[in-house]
Amino acid sequence: MSHILHHQNHIQSSVRMTEGGIGSRLIRFAVPLFIGNLFQQLYSTADALIVGNLLGNSALAAVSSVSSLIFMLIGFVEGVFIGAGVAVSRYFGAEDRRRLSEAVHTDLAFCLTAGALLTVIGTAFSDNILHLMGTPGEIFPQAVMYMRTYFSGAMAMALYNCCRGIMQAVGDSKHPLYYLILSSMVNIVLDIVFIVFFRGNVGSAAFATVLSQALSAVLCLRRLMRTEEEHRVSLRKIRFIGPIFREIIRYGLPSGFQNSAIAIANVLVQSNVNAFGTMAVAGCGAAVKIEGFAFLPISSFVMALTTFIGQNLGASRTERAKKGARFGLLCCVGIAEAIGIFIFITVPVLLRGFTAEPAAIAYGVLRSRTCSLFYCFLAATHCLAGILRGAGKSLYPMSCYLVIWGIGRILYLTLLVPVFPVITTVNLVYPISWFVSTVFLLLYYCKADWVHGYADNRNT
Repeated sequence: MSHILHHQNHIQSSVRMTEGGIGSRLIRFAVPLFIGNLFQQLYSTADALIVGNLLGNSALAAVSSVSSLIFMLIGFVEGVFIGAGVAVSRYFGAEDRRRLSEAVHTDLAFCLTAGALLTVIGTAFSDNILHLMGTPGEIFPQAVMYMRTYFSGAMAMALYNCCRGIMQAVGDSKHPLYYLILSSMVNIVLDIVFIVFFRGNVGSAAFATVLSQALSAVLCLRRLMRTEEEHRVSLRKIRFIGPIFREIIRYGLPSGFQNSAIAIANVLVQSNVNAFGTMAVAGCGAAVKIEGFAFLPISSFVMALTTFIGQNLGASRTERAKKGARFGLLCCVGIAEAIGIFIFITVPVLLRGFTAEPAAIAYGVLRSRTCSLFYCFLAATHCLAGILRGAGKSLYPMSCYLVIWGIGRILYLTLLVPVFPVITTVNLVYPISWFVSTVFLLLYYCKADWVHGYADNRNT
């Protein structure tokens, strides 16, 4: 009897998005994603809060200066994981057990390879990359220390994101949440222990993050190895399977390039912020952390939508996919604008949680108030890209992000900052690029027959 109950509990862990009420199904799936993303954001924010309050503004600036660089190196791999999730959700929706298992194990093979490469690149070339970014000299040694320590645990980061993506693709958003809550609490405790009791530095904060990420990665992998469903992981089966890997790359490579293009442009943005000094780096970095929290409900809805679209189109339920896309888009835009208004009003108070330095707070307030009222466009852009990605149409969003968020931002900064050398010019690059990308993605979404395009591509 206990074995039967155990089996039933495992069966209930995955959710088919092809049945039930659209709104309720999306919301019930998105809420655990939101809470999980909230705790994942705590990884970096806990470092910033604890470092800023216990080690000072220079340490906070060092951590902030590395954030965009970390995303640049990690974003490409995470983008490809998104493609893997589309493949997994498709085969799960179609109930194709053999290909589902192959997609899961090919995804893990790629994860291990990518984690090893990230470890080498992040630890070996951190000082060279930070030099190219023009990182201020007074924070340079701490920035290098933080980056090298962080990337020493790149394998754990990659493994967790890979396993989480597999779980979410089959409709299990709860177990990654449980593991994130635990590991985030561990991260905060270790930050305090290492810095307060052992008198550590920014490297200690990064090491606490590495250990907590390793914990969540082990728990996720253990869950996948013990499940009795068709996506169960067997270590002996982890290998590259050519056709499946090509499919993962076809869906994921555009997302990877998209993330990289955004990250490269953001590194250039960070380089321009660096030119205004340590207080600007600290203040803008804290504002970015707040923005990261503010956008969590939207990113959670986008992830839920990608799974929803992938599963329903895999099951040939195109009308249900279209209704879900419309519902998700309206929810995302409305929630984002409400959050933006809240941030606009409360940001001076929120920033005091990171730093008491008036100059840093002033820079942070300026950054947030330049961008927060335009969160509706940021939400629309990500939501439309997530819908298209779930439909197997990653190429157009990639092109849009590459041209507008990548090349466009670089041209904007290169041409306008020398003419208007104030930090507001740098900050405006975000809402402008959000608006333009929303227009182009919305035009494509309205005119392209993307559902039938996906169906046509399923067997190619």
